[in-house]
Amino acid sequence: MITAKLIDNIWATRKADALSGYKLMLAEVIGGTDVGQRLVVVDIISAGIGDRVLITTGSSARRMLENDNIPVDAVVVGIIDDDCNFG
Repeated sequence: MITAKLIDNIWATRKADALSGYKLMLAEVIGGTDVGQRLVVVDIISAGIGDRVLITTGSSARRMLENDNIPVDAVVVGIIDDDCNFG
């Protein structure tokens, strides 16, 4: 899992049909060796800009969407409580 902060919404006027209905957001990694890296994530838990979150990637991300054929590589799976210090 990756710790990150949600920094913006991603709006796609055209996208794969399988992504319809999913909220896309831009996240910036705040822990580990990839600090500062940005990635596009699917938010399935209604997190918001500024929230620190847990992200899962790869096949685990697709499992969270219950569809191994969906073109997704990163999904928000948790919101980190305010009393944790990751940066």
